[in-house]
Amino acid sequence: MNERLRILMVEDVETDAELAARELKRAGLTIESHRVEREDDYRRELGEFRPQVILSDFSMPHFDGMSALAIARASVPDTPFIFLSGTLGEDYAIRALRNGATDYVLKNNLVRLPPAVERAVSEASARAEHKRGEQLLALEHTVVRHVANADTTADPRARLSDLSRKFGIRGAFMFPIVYEGRKIGVIAFSSRRAREPDDRLLQAARVIGSQIGQFLARQEQQRHIARLNRIYAVLSGINSTIVRVHDREDLFREACRIAVQAGGFRLAWLGVVEAKAGRVKPVAWAGTGEDYVDLMPLALDDSDPAQYGLAGRAVRERKAMVVGDMTKDPRILRGKEALARGFRSLAMLPLFVSEEPVGVLALYAETPGFFDAEDEMRLLLELAGDIAFALDHIEKADRLNYLAYYDPLTGLANATLFRERLARFLDAAREAGHKLALGLFDVDRFKTINDTVGRPAGDDLLKQIARRMSQSAKDPSELARVAADAFAVVLPRVAREDDVARLAEERLADCFGVPFHLGDTELRIAAKAGIAIFPNDGADAETLFRNAEAALKKAKATNERYFFYTQKLSERVAERLSLENELRQALERKEFVLHYQPVVETETRRLIGVEALIRWMSPERGLVPPLDFIPLLEETGLILEVGKWALEQAVRDHAHWVEKGLRAPRVAVNVSAIQLRRPNFVKIIEETIKQGATPHGLDLEITESLAIEDVAGNIEKLKALRALGVGVAIDDFGTGYSSLGYLAKLPVQSLKIDRSFIITMLKEPDTMTLVSTMISMARALRLRVVAEGVDSEEQAEFLKAARCD
Repeated sequence: MNERLRILMVEDVETDAELAARELKRAGLTIESHRVEREDDYRRELGEFRPQVILSDFSMPHFDGMSALAIARASVPDTPFIFLSGTLGEDYAIRALRNGATDYVLKNNLVRLPPAVERAVSEASARAEHKRGEQLLALEHTVVRHVANADTTADPRARLSDLSRKFGIRGAFMFPIVYEGRKIGVIAFSSRRAREPDDRLLQAARVIGSQIGQFLARQEQQRHIARLNRIYAVLSGINSTIVRVHDREDLFREACRIAVQAGGFRLAWLGVVEAKAGRVKPVAWAGTGEDYVDLMPLALDDSDPAQYGLAGRAVRERKAMVVGDMTKDPRILRGKEALARGFRSLAMLPLFVSEEPVGVLALYAETPGFFDAEDEMRLLLELAGDIAFALDHIEKADRLNYLAYYDPLTGLANATLFRERLARFLDAAREAGHKLALGLFDVDRFKTINDTVGRPAGDDLLKQIARRMSQSAKDPSELARVAADAFAVVLPRVAREDDVARLAEERLADCFGVPFHLGDTELRIAAKAGIAIFPNDGADAETLFRNAEAALKKAKATNERYFFYTQKLSERVAERLSLENELRQALERKEFVLHYQPVVETETRRLIGVEALIRWMSPERGLVPPLDFIPLLEETGLILEVGKWALEQAVRDHAHWVEKGLRAPRVAVNVSAIQLRRPNFVKIIEETIKQGATPHGLDLEITESLAIEDVAGNIEKLKALRALGVGVAIDDFGTGYSSLGYLAKLPVQSLKIDRSFIITMLKEPDTMTLVSTMISMARALRLRVVAEGVDSEEQAEFLKAARCD
């Protein structure tokens, strides 16, 4: 399957769709995929995208997979439909297949997906080919029954053999086929023995010749009318498209699609003139043999004969190029390739805007001489003129729209467009229930710079600022120039205000941290920023924008780099950033330490292990508890470096105890989600172990929610850790939402009941029951149970009675 395969995915989880697409591409398939999760979008894509394969989840919140199957069977019955689900049981699978599904693949076995898709497409192609053969045979029978002259229902040419047998023709004789006084062919008889034809034969031959002439002329006239009707259909369809389509790319795509579907052309493509590159660039195409477009000679300059084809000729000579037979015309540079794809005749039509050629429309037919008639070419030239008119109209409308909504100097959105976009961003944030941040950036001393170096240099400075800010923005719609020297940035989704401050610092550093060059002058420019947060600082676009302006004024008045609209928020964020900087320095200065908490056997009270707990010994803050800095380490990604240090330090401490001849207990170290998600996590642990004693004494603890985040991936990693001799415990058990089925699959040895249950169980009977249940469940799964936070004999005795290890 070398051609691009159109795949429609009915899937509510975007990552699942991406995984399926990645698996197909990895198998060597070239695909174009669209994803939908609602019925309206699904029905639209079936008509517009015309998928060759449908992949559908079975159970989705907005749309049911069986409903998608029913719609497909009703509207596109020949399109393969494959269920791709993680929840499809055997009963549902049988039901799906009975209702018309082609196949089903489970999401946990995506390796089956590429062969299933290839098989489905191949079988569908074979069915379509068989169906086309049956249709052609039926059409042939219909023609034989109905095309004839006025006197009989059969083709007059079929009577020639009867004539030769009846009159015993021998030798070689020819009789003209005449229509309207014009000879259009001959009738020929031949045999080994010659015999002169008598008057009866001559008369019969003349009659049949006349009938055949009329028959052939009628056929040619009908073919001519059919070709005209096809072109009329294309003309009508494209004119209808021009009325409703206001985008150049959409117009190009629709024009090609209509030419193929309504006009019956084998291939249609549209290209635009790129004068600087000296070539015609194809931008849209439809039909069979689309790969032929990649082979086209598209140069505008005849200095390279191998690349100067009919497209360049049509542009340079400013006239249509028509080829009656592509296998014989010397101007066709890819004749063999054209014949292999069924192309026999071609029309290359230039498109003019303001009397200048701006593109070409190429149409390929499967019959020779398709474009020879004057009427047909007149309609095709009218078609090209209509497309060119639409292009001109779209370009003028785009220019007017651009001036209304964009800043012509920087190319960014202006204040009008940005306020509209901000309102849409706010609607999305309100619906999703998350925060949004708006930042306004003002260039310091811009008026002075303008007055000093001149307005052209000032304009150049604004362009450079816009380019730098655009490089930092993920989406151009998040950025605008809203005043002479002011820019706006929206962060459509933020979790914490601290993230906003960090991003503001990064944006200011990226844009203004490096000097600007204005001609030979190097300038260092600074800027101030005002920040407002939705929903606290404004529930609508106008209010939020106004409060961001107020924050910007405050930043300029106080000479702060940035200022939040809420004073307390500015102070808290400043404190948060200060803490982040101190943490970075703490890692460099080796201010982190490990404290060890004993793990005691319930029955004997014997020390059987320790848990490593990280602490920060700050010169300014003293001993900082983990809840005050661990979350920030995870947010900033510093947990990777600090976590690696903790693992290595625990291994070093264990080796030190062994060297001292002590009975060294095993050491358990907590692992964060960021660490476990790293692809090379197991490799890091393996290298860390090598730095310690032999045998090593390292165990790891992961939280309950993290353990079931990626069950399949985590199982593989945990098995690899077990092979290294590393024990694994589920930490904070009872605080997450784990499935017992998943828990049973995980290669772990211990469950640690969260301390929040232990410290309240003696006061709350329900909690005591829950602790007993967790212990019983863990023992049933053959897992060792550890209770965290035991600080009284009463707790210890209860846990002993409950058989906690």
